Amino acid sequence: MKYQKVQKQVDEREKLRKFRELDDAFAQALRQLDDPDSDFDIPTGPPVRSLAALEEEDVEAQKDEQERIFKQRFEALLHEYGISHHELAELAETLLAYGLWQRDEHSDAAPL
Repeated sequence: MKYQKVQKQVDEREKLRKFRELDDAFAQALRQLDDPDSDFDIPTGPPVRSLAALEEEDVEAQKDEQERIFKQRFEALLHEYGISHHELAELAETLLAYGLWQRDEHSDAAPL
């Protein structure tokens, strides 16, 4: 039994020694951080972006996805009706020429 108590005291001393080493290392790291002349290299992550920037990226991604879906549906319709891009362009030009279709000058739609 005495042997176990002695062993237990050694373990407690070892734990205390390790704690002091860790505490000293932490204190040294804090001093290096506070020192403006320190060349201590602190790893950093990517720059933090604002919530507004993240929301703007989401809106842009949604617009891109909507544009992709529109183009995909448009191509499917052309294929379904057997119309080429050239034939569609001729039809639009004819409708515009005879005033049967108005050109929307304020459209934000992207060209295909």
